Parts: sequence; structure tokens; C-alpha cells
Amino acid sequence: MRELALHILDIAENSISAGSSKIRIAVIEDLISDTLKITIEDNGKGMDPKTVANITDPFITSRTTRKVGLGIPFFKATAEACEGSFCIESEIGMGTKVSASFKHSHIDRMPLGDLASTLLSLIIGTPEVHWFFDYQINEHGFVFDDEPIKQILEGIPLSEPSVMKYIREVLEEGIKNVRQQALAKVETGK
Repeated sequence: MRELALHILDIAENSISAGSSKIRIAVIEDLISDTLKITIEDNGKGMDPKTVANITDPFITSRTTRKVGLGIPFFKATAEACEGSFCIESEIGMGTKVSASFKHSHIDRMPLGDLASTLLSLIIGTPEVHWFFDYQINEHGFVFDDEPIKQILEGIPLSEPSVMKYIREVLEEGIKNVRQQALAKVETGK
């Protein structure tokens, strides 16, 4: 994978496959401590301790369509290659939390990529899931929760072109504003 947004998509798709009704994605950039942390947390079926212990083995997968599962092992390897770490916590019936941290300035760290498009794909593709997104750079942040939008729409599909356009604009503007605020603070030193 060429960008971290694709890793987020892959892990979130695992959460969907696990029957999650709520998925939280957090991307936290801390430029002061030079870290980038990505967390995907769900309320799906969870995994037993043995599965969790083996989940980073590419030859262990719960999928029936292929005999290997490369998403989690690649995500772990990507984080560790950038002086970061990887952690997975899970409990049967309670869900799973996948976290990866990276040295932000590491030369081999992939770019974040198109977070807005990744999130839009997840939101539109699985409207039955409650999506929550938290993006931060230092003390500047943006939070997106799709539940209020669904309530206001009262059954109008999220795939309606005007709704998709609105969600895309909210995501893009929120992410862009956080980046601009953080950059302005770095440039002014305030």
C-alpha cells in the first residue's frame, strides 16, 4: 500500500466484516513529539487471545476467499519500519482496537493520503455503521460523527449525490482547516 489511508480502509473493512455497528477512527499527528498515531476501534465480535496472538501472521486469516491475510501484518511492519509500534487489543463480544504509531518525520513513513475519500467510501458503503472520525494535529482538531447527519436525513440515503457531496465537503474542509491551523501556528511560533 502506498498511503496510510489505504491501511485505514483495510482495517476498517475488517471491522465491518466482524459485524461492527460502531467504528471509531482516530488520526493524531503530534509534531512536537514527532509521532503519528492511527487507531481503529470497533464494537464487533472480537477475537479470542489465541487469534489476537497470531493475527500478525500473514498465513492466519478468517477470510474464506483467500488463504492469507496481509492487511494487519503489513500495517504492523509499516509502523515498525518507521520507528513506531503496533498494538491490537480484542475481546470476544466486545470488539477490537488496532493502534499503530509512526515517527512522523521518518523518511520511510508513507503519506497519510486521501483521508476524506477513504472515509467517504466507508460511510457511503456501510450506512448501517455509526462512523466516528477524530483528526488532530497538536492541539487543533476536527471531529466527524455521521449519526447527526443520518438523523436529519430521516431515511434519505447517504448515497444521494447531494448528500455525498455535502459529506465530502465537510470531511475535506475539516481536515484542511486542521492542517492550516497547525501549519500557521508552526510558522508563527505561537
